[in-house]
Amino acid sequence: MTAGGSESVDLARSAPPGASTNLLTVPNLLTLSRLLCLPLFLYLLFGRDNRAGAAWLLGALGATDWVDGYLARRLGQVSEFGKVFDPVVDRLLFVVAIIAIIIDGAAPLWFVVAVLVREALVSAAMVVATVVYRMKRFDVTFLGKTATFWLMFAIPGFMLGSSDIFGHEWYQLAAWILGIPGLLLSYYTAIAYIPSIRDGIQAGRHG
Repeated sequence: MTAGGSESVDLARSAPPGASTNLLTVPNLLTLSRLLCLPLFLYLLFGRDNRAGAAWLLGALGATDWVDGYLARRLGQVSEFGKVFDPVVDRLLFVVAIIAIIIDGAAPLWFVVAVLVREALVSAAMVVATVVYRMKRFDVTFLGKTATFWLMFAIPGFMLGSSDIFGHEWYQLAAWILGIPGLLLSYYTAIAYIPSIRDGIQAGRHG
């Protein structure tokens, strides 16, 4: 998940020049399998009223978010399609999961709304900058990745904390411990991206 899904400001994997146009690669199939888990997540949460099961699935999706990008580079299967498909899937998983959690009340409302607002603002800024002003993509910072990592486990933690599993109080506590600094750091990094976006827009105008 990119609080995440993963938060991906660059909208693409790091890729060497001349990336393949092949669609049927191992990383792309893995990304597709993650996307196909979205209906299962919704079924567990609403169809089975199984917050714990949905939380574990969401946590697993977030924890394995890096695998497809790693395999693309490791196997030499970076593709132009994958560079777009992976971040789009990440965004879709994240937004749908957050909205579903808001509807279900499986996490503190103000917290998940704050995460969703931050994601919407950053995504909108990046889309406008890249599509309208032809800004070149840039990689997410280390702090941005750290914020995403914390939120990636905080949100499923809140879901487990609101379930009836054994020790749910500890999951709730852990979620707060990771969630508050993760949320604050995510907003800090969003503000820190402003100079890079501004410079990218200026470069796109003169490019």
